[in-house]
Amino acid sequence: MIITDVRTVLLTGPCTNDPFLCETRKLRSAAFIKIHTDTELIGLGETYAGYFIPEAVPSIVDFFKPVLLNQELDDVDELWRRMHHCGNFWCRVGLGLSVLNGIEAALWDLKGKLEGRPVHSLLGGTKHSRIPAYATGGSSNYPLEKLSRKIDHYLGLGFRAFKIGAGSYSVDDGFQIEHSPDAAAEFEVKKLEHIRRNVGNEIGVMMDAHMGNAPTGQWDLDTATSVLRALEPFNLEFFEEPLHYTDPWGYSDLCKNTAVPVAGGECLTGTSEWRTFIDMDCFDIGQPDGSFSGGLSRVCEIAEMLEERGRTIATHAWGAGGSLMQNVHVAFACPNTKVIEVPPDFGPLHREIVGDSFQMRDGFVLEPDTPGLGIHLTDEIKNRFPFKPGSGEFNSVPGKNLAEMDTRLSR
Repeated sequence: MIITDVRTVLLTGPCTNDPFLCETRKLRSAAFIKIHTDTELIGLGETYAGYFIPEAVPSIVDFFKPVLLNQELDDVDELWRRMHHCGNFWCRVGLGLSVLNGIEAALWDLKGKLEGRPVHSLLGGTKHSRIPAYATGGSSNYPLEKLSRKIDHYLGLGFRAFKIGAGSYSVDDGFQIEHSPDAAAEFEVKKLEHIRRNVGNEIGVMMDAHMGNAPTGQWDLDTATSVLRALEPFNLEFFEEPLHYTDPWGYSDLCKNTAVPVAGGECLTGTSEWRTFIDMDCFDIGQPDGSFSGGLSRVCEIAEMLEERGRTIATHAWGAGGSLMQNVHVAFACPNTKVIEVPPDFGPLHREIVGDSFQMRDGFVLEPDTPGLGIHLTDEIKNRFPFKPGSGEFNSVPGKNLAEMDTRLSR
């Protein structure tokens, strides 16, 4: 089987069917890479870069395309190595490597289809029969009574664990978060007291400060330490991104000074960048993304580095359906996977792309058995959700207001 073409497909569609997440984000963009062959088989992968800067993806895919043309599929890692070396000066970390991740995923999907095997079996074989899942809930919709309805919604979908954001969000006031140590700790304690009264102690609760991509400024180490220490009595599974990724020293100190497990890594790309954070013991739980971190094989390498230091992983997944299944497959291939992030209440760019390949029962994701990644992108899907320029997500600043962009594109 010979590779004959490499193409990019950009889409824009509803972000989710979750009525609470829809308050903050109504649309999502997505970037898929299709690898054609001299057979009827086509490989399909997604890069999470398509959620943020989809317009940049096609040019980068076209840059790598000649490396793959007329090649056989014997060694996916060797093809990845050639592309990575070709873009060495600008692709060691960051956007280039994230796009390369989507190309590599399409190669694994193609190889799985060719051999009639799910991708996790190509990555060393499954290490789990099932893995706990949690509903990723974005911001904390306020007031507290509304937050309770949001949590009930996720539990009603079959989840036994969920994640919510630090601070609060309301339609009238937007996103709000305290930044002083005492005020931030007091706010989050009141929230967790309310949550635990409502769900008890058997439900898994995670929190996310989103400081890797904070829209209203980052916490410093004193604030993060104050918050996490105050939340120690509430049995959190982990607290995600309490600091910005420009502060690995702060992450390292924070892990040493709180009993709450610290999670992070969704913004990191490449094993070298991850190595810096791992060697400094910045995370109790790493969160590589199989559509962003650099490749499915790279996620397995990152997981192995974390395992060597006694750490676990919780795969990050907030792309579309390809991103979800790429993370499911690497999660099953890595022995130290603790939990899988799942976007709840799928929108069409999840549901119609994954079909029946994603299965969850009693709060656990089941081992996928479809050859390849189990994702499909039909002409009908492409025609229903044509790409709208400007639909990528960004932090609002003067001149680029995300809320205004979402409103304009939704018309």
